[in-house]
Amino acid sequence: MPARHPVAPLAWLPGVVWFVAAVVLGAAAIAPESAAAPAAPAAADVVPEGTPEQLFEYVEQLKNPEVKPRTREQMLAHFERVANASVQAAERILAQVKPGDPAYPRAARMKLESLMMLGQMGSERAEADLAAFAAKLVDSPDAALAREAKRCVIVAEARTALSAGKLDAVPGLVRRAAELLAADPDDAETAMLCQQFAGALEHAEGGEEIAAEAYKLFGPLFAKSGNAQIREMSESMAGTLRRLSLPGKPMEIAGSLLDGSAFDQKTLAGKVVLVDFWATWCGPCIAELPNILAQYEKYHAKGFEVVGISLDEDKEALQEFVADKKLPWPILFEKSGGAGWRHPLATKYGISGIPQLILIGRDGNVITLNARGDALAKRLADLFPDAG
Repeated sequence: MPARHPVAPLAWLPGVVWFVAAVVLGAAAIAPESAAAPAAPAAADVVPEGTPEQLFEYVEQLKNPEVKPRTREQMLAHFERVANASVQAAERILAQVKPGDPAYPRAARMKLESLMMLGQMGSERAEADLAAFAAKLVDSPDAALAREAKRCVIVAEARTALSAGKLDAVPGLVRRAAELLAADPDDAETAMLCQQFAGALEHAEGGEEIAAEAYKLFGPLFAKSGNAQIREMSESMAGTLRRLSLPGKPMEIAGSLLDGSAFDQKTLAGKVVLVDFWATWCGPCIAELPNILAQYEKYHAKGFEVVGISLDEDKEALQEFVADKKLPWPILFEKSGGAGWRHPLATKYGISGIPQLILIGRDGNVITLNARGDALAKRLADLFPDAG
């Protein structure tokens, strides 16, 4: 997996929806003890009877055990335990209250979020229950609950479509997500869903074209939001759309080399060029270097060049690494000013994960955005059939 920018789209389909984990299982304060509240049991879990407030408090206590999970396995078991108990507690609350009661939307959201988490953890039953329950809530008089239900329906349908490779169903889901955001461009959760949806499409096999259409729809909506953080995402989306539009077109490569001199793209004329966005701190980038070096040694004399775009912040450490590894190709570097990931080319092309390996043909036009591993070797073998 590539290293990801900390503000970039996180894994969404079919991985974990980050905001669900944050909302359902985040570090909430332990509820004050109450003699009337059911005690949270030490082991899983038959949810006790109680009033809505007692059941909400029970779940809050369960989220914060006295003995904190210490391993990944313990954490996952704790998440699953809390999610299962939350579903049961929510169902008991919903059986006691009517839609107009303030406890109803709170319990409904708790059930939606918990079913989502269980689905992310592999429960097919939870996924089916989530889709059915969310469908019942999309017309809720509570606007926030209806929006959340609509988001959940989109997530469920998109997960199903992408898991089955049925991309023909996805454009309609993209439009529905755009309509949901257009109804409230300031809604951060819908904005994040749209961002993660587009990112998931970008990395799905055969999904780049649909991803580009998603960014075209979502970008203007983000740009007109009254929420400054959402507006800022629009700049990244514009860069990503620019990158996804590169195949068949020229790519600008400009900047300073490690010695401070300006890089001259004219030196690449007539060559096959691999542009490698990378960093010395990126494990997957370093793991890819032996493959790039092998291809460089095989094809460089035939007209193959590599240009590295470093996202490092420490120039001296980068220079030491390049010298130690004897990397023979030009490497562009710009001081980021401490923000990280701010090389102008990374911003221009919306780079959110590295290594990002882009292959350019002799005519100066981009061939592929995914020239990594065996894919690079196969492309170069086709481009240099006489290399042996």
